[in-house]
Amino acid sequence: MRHLALTGGIGSGKSTVAQFFAERGATIIDADAISRSLMEPGQQVLADVIETFGDHLLDDTGRLDRQALASIVFNDDDARQRLNAIVHPAVRAESQRQREEALAADPDHAVIIQDIPLLVETGQAENFDGVIVVHADQPTRLQRLVEARGMTAEDARARIAAQATDEQRKAVADWLIDNSGSLKETEAQVDAVWKELTS
Repeated sequence: MRHLALTGGIGSGKSTVAQFFAERGATIIDADAISRSLMEPGQQVLADVIETFGDHLLDDTGRLDRQALASIVFNDDDARQRLNAIVHPAVRAESQRQREEALAADPDHAVIIQDIPLLVETGQAENFDGVIVVHADQPTRLQRLVEARGMTAEDARARIAAQATDEQRKAVADWLIDNSGSLKETEAQVDAVWKELTS
């Protein structure tokens, strides 16, 4: 069994790389997807977030207004730390549950990759057998965030600045996948890493 972490800055194309690994047989545990599911109506994490930050963050249907929450925490370190203290332990517990499930299903051949955007920021790199870092240069990331996610350039820059630097991520990388070029080039790099992981 190999238990790896996959990380990369916002707009680096980490989800694309995760998809390539999934197509080759890896089990992907996605921290963002878990975090979103924990913010659904009826979940304790959502209740705790609303208690901390106020019920003005709920829309008419009782769902979280993610943009409103993001605008609070991205400009306020204290607020971001309070949010992380609620969300991160719950995400880790659910990730652990999914990991145990994947291992039970395939004890001999499991390659489990946890997709953790804030791996460096939360100091988790040493918990894994290896770290795969997805990298893209800043102009490419900015362009993706503006074009694909509809952010303003200013908001995109702020999101990038709120995360670890490229140097900090590269410092924990066992494998670096450059996703600044074509999908074909990225997929070739994934193939090379996969070969190494399964040989």
